Amino acid sequence: MAELKCSGLTRVFPGGAGVHRIDLQVEAGQVHALVGLNGAGKTTLLRLLIGMLLPDAGTVGYGSRRLGDVRPADWARVGHMVGHPLAYPELVVRTNLALAARLHWVSPNRVGGVVAMAMAELDLVKHADQRVRILSQGNLQRVGLAVALQHEPDVIVLDEPTSALDPSGVLLLRKVLLRRAAAGAAILVSSHHLDEVARIADRITVMNRGELVGELDPTSPDIERAFFARVLADDQSRVR
Repeated sequence: MAELKCSGLTRVFPGGAGVHRIDLQVEAGQVHALVGLNGAGKTTLLRLLIGMLLPDAGTVGYGSRRLGDVRPADWARVGHMVGHPLAYPELVVRTNLALAARLHWVSPNRVGGVVAMAMAELDLVKHADQRVRILSQGNLQRVGLAVALQHEPDVIVLDEPTSALDPSGVLLLRKVLLRRAAAGAAILVSSHHLDEVARIADRITVMNRGELVGELDPTSPDIERAFFARVLADDQSRVR
């Protein structure tokens, strides 16, 4: 099921904000970046893709299945972090990861090893027995990423995953995502850090005012200029 796609996806809120007629395909083995200014609709789109919001129109598909037909076993192959990192504040890091692993159908005899690998991969070992509520924002972000990634999902959806990370955390996440893509995962990452996503993305799609308005070349020497030119051209086309 390592493919995520949507067609004609639309959700409009009172006042007109939302997303409109979105067609998107995230292929297996690729990192697909979704970039846009704040308020462009990126988080709304990601919430629709993982079923946190229901669309007014359009469809979402995981592999050959539509979102409404995805089975629990299929959902166990999805990893996501959209919004606040998912963790219980009064539980320690190790326990949070163990619970998340079981929710993703990791067998009981594998949970300890899976959690140990996730903590090592995201440099959380020294925080293993700390309650989540006392963690820094950066380490909380790492816990959320570990929850999303530790079960080796086929489809990964991350909303601004580097927002609270320090430079070492950004470099670490870059390696983690590239390894997952090389193993065949379909990865969708939203961000406004153009230079960072250009280092890992196979495709970059631009979103503006709730619509997809084109793509950027990740190898472009001046990707920021290309991004703002694309957004400006779209804004100007709307006032004619």
